[in-house]
Amino acid sequence: MSIEFMIIIFLIGFIGSFISGMVGIGGSIIKYPMLLYLPVILGYTAFSSHEVSGISAIQVFFATIAGVWAYRGSGYLNKALIAYMGGAVLIGSFIGGFGSTLLSEQAINIVYAVLATIAVIMMFLPKKDIDNIPMDQVTFKRGTAAGTAFFVGIASGIVGAAGAFILVPIMLVLLKIPTRMTIATSLAVTFISSIGATTGKIITDQILYGPAAVMIVASIIAAPLGARLGQKMNTKYLQSILALLILATAVKIWTEIF
Repeated sequence: MSIEFMIIIFLIGFIGSFISGMVGIGGSIIKYPMLLYLPVILGYTAFSSHEVSGISAIQVFFATIAGVWAYRGSGYLNKALIAYMGGAVLIGSFIGGFGSTLLSEQAINIVYAVLATIAVIMMFLPKKDIDNIPMDQVTFKRGTAAGTAFFVGIASGIVGAAGAFILVPIMLVLLKIPTRMTIATSLAVTFISSIGATTGKIITDQILYGPAAVMIVASIIAAPLGARLGQKMNTKYLQSILALLILATAVKIWTEIF
């Protein structure tokens, strides 16, 4: 791996992880298409979808640790929600990560595109007054939280994305969780999801450890910086940034599929 290529991988990891800390996602919504297409555009050997999903899985593990650490003591981490969604998403993501070897490159990309499409539709749905709910009065439907997290875990385990870009709109739209609590809590749930996905990818030998190591270093640096900025930004801006990122990624992946 040349120095130039390492710099490109580092920048992909840094940009994705900075945004992941800011809007509460693992960053794969950005890094997956960048890893898939940018090396080819710049004249380097392409990563396969299996390799990209493996790199993404282990990178998200470290990015979300750094992001959650930045939110410690903020009061935005909902422990009950983390427990219900985290347990379900851990089981689902391991199943998806382990079973992804049975799928073709095209199938993995389709799963990713479907997830992104569902997420962007949900992000543009109205979210009435959720940010007016006091943090100590937040409630949620436990069955809905665990059930949706399990199925998201399976799909996200397949693509190595840990599923935060769909978990965030689920928390906002279905569970009615305030934006800042959603961002912090989704990082914690995504960290748990990445444990299952990464374990499945390692067992099935889908990870390129050189590029993954570069991405991890970038994540540890960038995710806390993004999280600090996110705590200061207007919640409507944060929702808009995430919605536009998911929309752009969904359009790009579907364009490539067809």
